[in-house]
Amino acid sequence: MDFLKTIMLDKKIGATIRKIEDLNEAIHHPNIGTIFLLGADINVLPSIIKKIQADNKILMVHLDMLEGVGKDKAGIHLLARMGLRGLVTTKPNLVKFASAEGMTVIQRLFVLDSESVKTGIKMASTVKPHAVEILPATVPRFVIQDMKDALGIPVLGGGLLKTEEDVRLALSKGIDAVSTSLRHLWDMYY
Repeated sequence: MDFLKTIMLDKKIGATIRKIEDLNEAIHHPNIGTIFLLGADINVLPSIIKKIQADNKILMVHLDMLEGVGKDKAGIHLLARMGLRGLVTTKPNLVKFASAEGMTVIQRLFVLDSESVKTGIKMASTVKPHAVEILPATVPRFVIQDMKDALGIPVLGGGLLKTEEDVRLALSKGIDAVSTSLRHLWDMYY
């Protein structure tokens, strides 16, 4: 699968949504193809999935922040039956379960120091997500390159992006795409 084409829809910026009330703005934004949902519960998820799919956008749900569903194999099976096609998680066992259900999976990694880079690479090498998202997106160039060299999958960046220059710098360091909740950054063209 060409992750950047099929999931990011050849766009460099994805919209991060923390509150359901903000969803419509992302759905109707012409520059946004992918929506990263960081806050919701199982009761509203079916309508969100339907709405986003009807608008030909891609939904990636951060499972660790989804309320009302088990963070286990059965919970992921339920999400797949609901029609959810993409997950973001920090938990390696959930990457495996979601992949087995045919979902696209992003492994989220927090980069705190050199050891966390090594651990993240080792973990992602084992569970084989479709992409990794590193936080913060402001990491040094060598971190991004090390991840790409070791994993051979796209590296997304999230967190600590405040200005257009921050986004440009992250992308210039090799990050393939970013996710952000800041609306003014959604207006950037790439």
